[in-house]
Formats: sequence, structure tokens, C-alpha cells
Amino acid sequence: MSCSPADEVARDLGGAELVKLLCKHHGYQRINQEGSHIILQTDSPQSHRLVVPDHQPLRTGTLNAILRAVAMTKGITKDEVLNPR
Repeated sequence: MSCSPADEVARDLGGAELVKLLCKHHGYQRINQEGSHIILQTDSPQSHRLVVPDHQPLRTGTLNAILRAVAMTKGITKDEVLNPR
């Protein structure tokens, strides 16, 4: 079983890096932080709130759930979330 380049990056991806990526490329805004959890929100194309743990690295299941939620909200694939054009 081979891994794609996105899988290699995702294994070492921390919460802070993911927050920067989502804010810069996908229209999310950081609205609050409670402890080690960062709360993001977007209104495009629909209102969506997301909690990202500020852990290094993010656990695989946690990262996958966040990527799946963003992909569904934005109408893109999980790979496109990590590798914006």
C-alpha cells in the first residue's frame, strides 16, 4: 500500500499549521480559543464552525474528521483541503 504526498504531510501536521491553512486558503476565521482548542468559522458557502485542537501532531482520526467536514462544507475533496490551488 503506497502513500500519497498528502498523506506524508498530514502525519506531521499540527493544529496551528492546519488553522493557518484553513484561514489563508479556505475562508475560515479564528473566532475564539478555549484552552488548546481553536474555534474557526466560515460563512461561505454556508455557515460552519469547526474546532481544531492545537496539538502537535494532530491524531490521524482527528485530522481526517476535520478534513472531511471542511471538504463537505466547501464542496471539495480532502486532498484539495490540504493542497489548495
